[in-house]
Amino acid sequence: MSLQNPVFIPGPTNIPEAIRKAVDMPTMDHRSPAFADILHPALQGVKKVLKTEAGQVIVFPASGSGGWEAAIANTLSPGDKVLVGRNGMFSAKWIAMCEAFGLDVTVIDVPWGEGLPAEKYEAHLAADKGHGFKAVLATHNETATGVTSDIAAIGRAIRATGHPALFLVDGVSSVGSMDFRMDEWGVDIVVTGSQKGFMLPSGLAIVGVSPKARAAYETAKLPRSFFDFRAMEAGYAANGYPYTPSVGLLNGLKVGAEMLLHEGLDNVFARHRRIADGVRAAVGAWGLDICAVDRSVYSDSVTAIRTPEGFDAGTIVTRAAEVYGMAFGVGLGEVEGRVFRIGHLGQLTDALALSGLATAEMVMADLGLDIGLGSGVAAAQAVYRHGNDETREEAA
Repeated sequence: MSLQNPVFIPGPTNIPEAIRKAVDMPTMDHRSPAFADILHPALQGVKKVLKTEAGQVIVFPASGSGGWEAAIANTLSPGDKVLVGRNGMFSAKWIAMCEAFGLDVTVIDVPWGEGLPAEKYEAHLAADKGHGFKAVLATHNETATGVTSDIAAIGRAIRATGHPALFLVDGVSSVGSMDFRMDEWGVDIVVTGSQKGFMLPSGLAIVGVSPKARAAYETAKLPRSFFDFRAMEAGYAANGYPYTPSVGLLNGLKVGAEMLLHEGLDNVFARHRRIADGVRAAVGAWGLDICAVDRSVYSDSVTAIRTPEGFDAGTIVTRAAEVYGMAFGVGLGEVEGRVFRIGHLGQLTDALALSGLATAEMVMADLGLDIGLGSGVAAAQAVYRHGNDETREEAA
């Protein structure tokens, strides 16, 4: 694998030089007053990205999976009923975690490639007259299939029924790359990680917590120690952590949030949409299909591309790495060997995206697929070329 080439996996993403320098810092006494100048700006920057005024941000030395566990452990009790949608590998893993904690899980199953249906959530909640469900779980962006679900619609469904359940959302591969409105959508906990839209190395679980979720701390009976939100909040109030923090990563998070806010969140989201539109245009020019069933659920952070029946999509990823030194994402779970994934989130530009598409074309041609060299690149160029808004709108 060449370290000169950008990566096109859906995380960890490419790291901007400014963030690399921010992470690479001398040892600091994390109990000194200087640490507060890193900690609090980082937390406030994340709040702005999550678009929350009322929420608290808590950051653990962990990955997004640690954030999932923290969300469950701090708000629920053994045997609690939860309602959760499953439409891919990562939503399935969150369900498995709920079951490991002894929760009573009701699953809304939909085929991989489809979004989570707000109407089914609403039907389950409306039928729950005794308010047995304590939490509703949803994955905003299913990284395995490149599918984005309508979290705003699920939030409206919860409110329409008047149900008091907490609303917990996996935003690991969406936050910082796609619009997320924690307060407006009625989200009580959102989980993400440092290695996606915030453009850092892996190592931070980032959790936004609403006042309603904070109130649930006091009744939750699941065991928690390292992931105890209360201990973290007490640490923040004293300008520190209850244990040794990842100081360099937190400094990088501070800079990453600053970079997103300096670019302007609307500009960040528009850039991701434009790059994604170019990738999708390329897939169409190759004559291949996207795993996501229709435009309404296309992800702006990752595209999963179906290969012809009987062709092992994993060979594309292997050859790209071994021969061209470039990384693409493999298929996971039910779509293993049937799709490869192009991650287009974080620090990417139109020009960088074209390098990935050109490499993917060479690899597929090498492996005998009927792919015309330059076809996908030309289709993406039509989207990316300045002054060609009409073509861009058609691709969208």
